[in-house]
Amino acid sequence: AHKAQLLQYLRIASQIEHCVFLTAFFASKLEHESKHCNGKGFQRPGSSAFDRVYTANQNCGHAYPTFLAVLWCAGLLCSQAPAAFAGLMYLFVRQKYFVGYLGERTQSTPGYLFGKRIILFLFLMSVAGILNYYLIFFFGSDFEMYIKTITSAISPLLLIP
Repeated sequence: AHKAQLLQYLRIASQIEHCVFLTAFFASKLEHESKHCNGKGFQRPGSSAFDRVYTANQNCGHAYPTFLAVLWCAGLLCSQAPAAFAGLMYLFVRQKYFVGYLGERTQSTPGYLFGKRIILFLFLMSVAGILNYYLIFFFGSDFEMYIKTITSAISPLLLIP
């Protein structure tokens, strides 16, 4: 049991590392666009390409704390497998959002909306886990198996655009 729990924590930790990798990718893309526009480094010249990369980087950076909080809560309080699946989906969606933002702004909209849906799913998983702990504490009723079954069944529906 201890080994299985350690593997689950390692899965979540690997997603955090992927977040760090994406943040580094976005930052390097931002630096490249900045140097490409004026060759002097981190100055905002007003270029539309630079502004798009800068804005996409800021948007992704602002979203990660929320994502990590709901990912950890959903994984620890509800079920690790659906939370890990939703976390991976979210990271791929953010990549799609960032790349879409580099083109026309309308190309980033599907990634943004898909990401919101995944965050909502992780948030609802967290709420279900918290409610289950309160039900155990106050009434002695444990619905953990039902919640895990439902979240495992619903998580593949996240693939539907």
